[in-house]
Amino acid sequence: MRLSVSRLPAATGGLGVAWLLFAAASHAEVIGTGPNGFNIRQIVEAPNVAPPVLWAAMTDVSKWWDPEHTYSGDSRNMTLDPVVRGCLCEKLGLYAGIEHATVVYALPAKILRLQGALGPLQEFAVTGSLTFQIEAAAGGSKLTVTYSVSGFTDRPMPDWAPIVDEVLQGQVQRLGRLVTTGNPAPPKADKP
Repeated sequence: MRLSVSRLPAATGGLGVAWLLFAAASHAEVIGTGPNGFNIRQIVEAPNVAPPVLWAAMTDVSKWWDPEHTYSGDSRNMTLDPVVRGCLCEKLGLYAGIEHATVVYALPAKILRLQGALGPLQEFAVTGSLTFQIEAAAGGSKLTVTYSVSGFTDRPMPDWAPIVDEVLQGQVQRLGRLVTTGNPAPPKADKP
């Protein structure tokens, strides 16, 4: 999945990924970094969106995933099977594809946890735990997304944290716009 080429090391070829979730009232942050890892958290409040509705939208990843952050350039190639041993996968062609992460914990409308090294991290000795936790809150939902990554890469892990956080935040905002407006794309700027 593509990240800004200027922000990535040359070894990634401009490819990167990270993910998810949404925009209404959101808060994103790098929780912590260390020599061998980092933790990222995204928190979103979704008034008037019930947890089962959020879960359904979240697991229909092809409808909101940013095509700019795919290897294929087409988010319709993205799938997520939200069951244990299910896959966040991307089809590249006949017999060709990518397993971005594997589901290790699924509790519909509450928790979905995947393990995997997303995007450019996949080529390194790295693993990550990506958790989506949905709670009922204020007549709607609160979603907390965390991504904890550890391992060895071509540069210090703290350097990767803001890059991955930026892409994850973008994915979160796309899902939020889909759930709240029916369209994941960012609004077009008004021309003066």
